[in-house]
Amino acid sequence: MSTAGFNSQNGTGTGQSYINGPSQNPVGLQQPPGVGYGMTHQPTYNPMQSKAPLPPGPGLYPSGTYQAVPLVSAYQPGPPPTSYPAAPGQPLLSRPPMGSPASHTPPQSASPSPRPPTAQATPPPPAVSSSSYYPNPQQQQQQQQQQPPLASGWQSNTAPRHMGPPTPMSTPPHGPLTNHVNPATNSTMPLLSGAYSSVPPPPPSAASYGSALPPPPTAAAAYSSAPPANLIHSATQPPGPGMPPTSAQGFTQPAGAAPAPMNPLTPNTYQQGRAPYGPTPTGPPQAMKPAPPPVGPLMSSATPPPMKADGTVAGNGPQAPNNYNHVDNKMGRHLGHYPSLPPGYQNTSAPHGATSPMHPAMQAATQPYTQAPQPYQQPPVGPGPAQLSPSLAAMSLQSSTPEALRVVNLLQERNLLPPTAIPAPTPCLPQDLQKVNCNPEVFRCTLTSIPQTQSLLNKAKMPLGLLLHPFKDLSQLPVVTSSTIVRCRSCRTYINPFVSFLDQRRWKCNLCYRVNDVPEEFMYNPVSRSYGEPHKRPEVQNATIEFIAPSEYMLRPPQPAVYLFVLDVSHNAVETGYLNVFCQSLLDNINTLPGDSRTKIGFITFDSTIHFYNLQEGLSQPQMLIVSDIEDIFLPTPDSLLVNLNECKELVQDLLKSLPTLFQKTMETQSALGSALQAAFKLLSPTGGRMSVFQTQLPNLGAGALQSREDPNQRASAKDIQHLSPATDFYKKLALDCSGQQVAVDLFLLSAQYCDLSSLGCISRYSAGSIYYYPSYHHQHNPSQVECFQKDLKRYLNRKIGFEAVMRIRCTKGLSIHTFHGNFFVRSTDLLSLPNVNPDAGFAVQMSIEENLDDMQVVSFQAALLYTSSKGERRIRVHTLCLPVVNSLSDIFAGADVQAMTGLLACMAVDRSVTASLSDARDALTNAAIDSLTSYRQSVLTIQQPGMLAPACLRLFPLFVLALLKQKAFRTGTSTRLDDRVFSMSQLKYQPLVYSMLMIHPALYRVDNLTDEGALNINDRTIPQPGMLQLSVEKLSREGAFLMDAGMVIYLWIGRNCNPVFLSQVLGVPSSAAVPDNLYLLPELDTAESQRTRAFIGWLRDQRPFYPSLYVIRDESQRKASFMQNMIEDRTESALSYYEFLLHLQQQISK
Repeated sequence: MSTAGFNSQNGTGTGQSYINGPSQNPVGLQQPPGVGYGMTHQPTYNPMQSKAPLPPGPGLYPSGTYQAVPLVSAYQPGPPPTSYPAAPGQPLLSRPPMGSPASHTPPQSASPSPRPPTAQATPPPPAVSSSSYYPNPQQQQQQQQQQPPLASGWQSNTAPRHMGPPTPMSTPPHGPLTNHVNPATNSTMPLLSGAYSSVPPPPPSAASYGSALPPPPTAAAAYSSAPPANLIHSATQPPGPGMPPTSAQGFTQPAGAAPAPMNPLTPNTYQQGRAPYGPTPTGPPQAMKPAPPPVGPLMSSATPPPMKADGTVAGNGPQAPNNYNHVDNKMGRHLGHYPSLPPGYQNTSAPHGATSPMHPAMQAATQPYTQAPQPYQQPPVGPGPAQLSPSLAAMSLQSSTPEALRVVNLLQERNLLPPTAIPAPTPCLPQDLQKVNCNPEVFRCTLTSIPQTQSLLNKAKMPLGLLLHPFKDLSQLPVVTSSTIVRCRSCRTYINPFVSFLDQRRWKCNLCYRVNDVPEEFMYNPVSRSYGEPHKRPEVQNATIEFIAPSEYMLRPPQPAVYLFVLDVSHNAVETGYLNVFCQSLLDNINTLPGDSRTKIGFITFDSTIHFYNLQEGLSQPQMLIVSDIEDIFLPTPDSLLVNLNECKELVQDLLKSLPTLFQKTMETQSALGSALQAAFKLLSPTGGRMSVFQTQLPNLGAGALQSREDPNQRASAKDIQHLSPATDFYKKLALDCSGQQVAVDLFLLSAQYCDLSSLGCISRYSAGSIYYYPSYHHQHNPSQVECFQKDLKRYLNRKIGFEAVMRIRCTKGLSIHTFHGNFFVRSTDLLSLPNVNPDAGFAVQMSIEENLDDMQVVSFQAALLYTSSKGERRIRVHTLCLPVVNSLSDIFAGADVQAMTGLLACMAVDRSVTASLSDARDALTNAAIDSLTSYRQSVLTIQQPGMLAPACLRLFPLFVLALLKQKAFRTGTSTRLDDRVFSMSQLKYQPLVYSMLMIHPALYRVDNLTDEGALNINDRTIPQPGMLQLSVEKLSREGAFLMDAGMVIYLWIGRNCNPVFLSQVLGVPSSAAVPDNLYLLPELDTAESQRTRAFIGWLRDQRPFYPSLYVIRDESQRKASFMQNMIEDRTESALSYYEFLLHLQQQISK
């Protein structure tokens, strides 16, 4: 549906256009940041962008300058794609351009012929047909002649792939890498769609799937613990704790020379004459660039300077090219992996606290900045690598390769999944900055090393974006009460740990570099009660901080906590039995609702009519007022429908006790949800607040009535899925009206039938609400869902809440934000309207680099959330993240955060599915893996060899992409209810990363042999810590029991010949055949095995805000199919196995 025409006087009085946050269809509504100010926009890298035909020949990345790209015209079919590599001399696989505006109905295929059926059971690999980074210049020129120019909001912003010879590896680039692009090109990057011919490739032959694979490398290299021969390439390694990163700049150290003098980043405390961060002053270049971050459990303490892809050392001066980046394959043994220290740090002592008694997963969660255990440091002896013989130089370089850039052949290394949770990579910053950096659970970037230029980012082919969890429940949160909140006078950035103090009276903003005065009040430190040390204030010592805002941050007096419950009481709703659970839960938690003495509450019920409840103080019992005119809804007694909870608590409790029986015998089957929402909006408009809507069927009466659009016969279709977009704009328009009046709508959908969640979900998506979905809910037939609903409702009623909130994300000059993901309304280019904000909501943003960051060592990002607490306080929560800037591709790859990349790609793919088609989104996901690994192979690896090669930091990227393709949101060929698919899509965009990753790639554990070895001790409970297993049937055993944590649900699979001791001690049954079919609760047995198992499951559940259902399943259980569908590495009738997917990627990369 179109967003055109939705204008509102929302909060600003300027009538700005409503902009759809989740799908970000600009339709010319929004001017990109910087346009009109003379900025030259680099084409933004976008993995969901349309792919264009690849040029024949090897010259994908020439050394010449980029050419301006004509705009892509709309809906011009491109040449049909071929399937697999052509014979030598023939053109490669072509990908038609897709640069047309996003259509709100999936485009029809340009090919007149239907998709040919496959004759074999083996599924074809994904067709690489539509989604690329570069449009076809020749075809664009033809299209441009046929069609008028597009509006700037739809201009494609990708650079073309170029013909010509590849850039020599030994030739350094001349000047900065820039793209000469039309300055009018829009940086807002809508996820474009277009018509294309999607002819799938024929099924691969047996040779494609491993029966006739190319011979593996020699035994010395194939399965050795040492890195293979092609591990050696330009790389750096982060320093350990206490040592700033080093990088030799601008000189080559002769043999036997003294250690090079280092110039690390200066610490962030006030020092007289300290050089501030930001653009460097005139004079000699800075002698320091940050090194890449540590990724993975093993890392060395420091390494020689980073190497660029062209063979030069990352720095400002010329370097002798290193032509010895390989290990002689004729050698019969491999060297041990002992990373050497760079010059200047040979005598540094080992860091303290290298080992931790905590479990690695817990350590990753609670101490994200703690370096991993450090390997033995072997200092280099003798001359540097450039003075050694080729083989010896290669050995020396091999010892210095950081773990993040260790080359992994994915086709040979089978067990890549770590046994514990994957920690977030640590940005390679000086220790004094890193120790105050933002917690990655709150603020995380897909790349922990930011490229200097957009062209460098485009070359890396990885998405750049932020993932936020801004209102997360925190155990420690500094709160500052001050009449003066210190902010930059120019860009309004809040003072933070990464600003520079020029002296006691002046500080330099780390986002716009303006010099500001330090207010007199800020000179006093309330913590130390000292004067004259502004750099020791809490605001400058904590990356996450909360201010109690003064009156100038209020447009009106802070609103009270207002809760309105809108309840479906039709016959279908009464049959499910949800009303009893809701009323009892609210009765149990009514005294713990967040609020103060001003808290208000109200109730509306509906079927074919709307029922209001007069709860005015003084009445002996509640009065029900029925409005049957649903076409022109009105409030019968506006002043007594929302009442003070403390004053009228007894009437509220009487109503909750009587509601379940009030409609017990109703035969009313119709549902006027739209009219009930309109009535609730009128009731909440004067104050704002939270609307909680409970719905059990498709609304079929009055405003917003819907008709069933799902065809059950198409649930398992391998073709494009229809009806992912809303059927009407009624719910979106109403949500935008709610947002303007500070009303958020939370939707609880409890239904066994299709409810058109793609339409109903808009009421929550655009009003910053939440969506809860309980398919097949019934109080008798589905007791596990009842338990889940009870637990979720308790959390929902008691969790912290912020009212009338707005959030703004700022970034260092030169960077720009162009697309947001989550539940909200975009009020202006960087301001999100959040009528309610809750601690379980996550957000994501995409970014681009508009201006080169040549003079910057670090960049910063700041998210500021202004909200009203349930106690009526206006508060500002500020998070600031600092990341290093790098100028080599190897450094960019070394800093890749594979989980954050996967989370951002999932958000982008959801948008692509709705605005274009599901097949487009699937192709784009596959191409994201192909393109990033192709870039790595062509631009970072210096020695090419056969195999599916990836750096260690991206070793899980293909697995996570395959997991996304098999996820309920994007899978095809498997029966999936439309509402289930849409809910999964909404969760991928709404859930914080740590929860969405479990939905994408579940965790599998063996639990029939749990022990206390390595267990955690939390609150006098012993929590076993079994290792994670690969998601493959080969990891299962009929003699064992296995637990799968899939985020929203937990499965306990019992093998047919499971250990009788486990069955009797944990489940209380003699054999697996005696396990009940619908078992969802583990019996509380007084055995050590039972206590361990229940403690482990309880610990998993406690780590998330929602309550996952537990299903105990056997081989004969109905839910076994759902369990097996999460075995991502195995092949199904409609999807490739992980190994087959790797072969497909290798085939595309080697073209």
